[in-house]
Amino acid sequence: QPQLVESGGGVVQSGGSLRLSCVASGFAVDAASLGWFRQAPGKDREWVSCISSGSVSSYYTHSVKGRFTTSRDDAIHTVILQMTTLKTEDTAVYYCAASSSRLCDNLEKYNYWGQGTQVTVIA
Repeated sequence: QPQLVESGGGVVQSGGSLRLSCVASGFAVDAASLGWFRQAPGKDREWVSCISSGSVSSYYTHSVKGRFTTSRDDAIHTVILQMTTLKTEDTAVYYCAASSSRLCDNLEKYNYWGQGTQVTVIA
């Protein structure tokens, strides 16, 4: 059964850093594109970043470019979101997701989701 489990969330001051991890299992993780999404209170879920199978390409939403980095370690079926220079507007529940598409920015193809981890950035 497909499963994605996020960890690493917490409370951090503005300007600080956090490292989110997501361990995937129950499907062909190596062949999947892996993405990060977030949902802030009262807002729709938004895409944050993604990384394609084999780490061929990665993409970021404009608001996090230069601050967040996505990587994957297929040996341990894990995707990482390294977040630096955090801002209060980054506060959200962060979700990892998996897609069968080789194009990781094909957002409609994400069909496996984790339960999310809370990130709170305080001023």
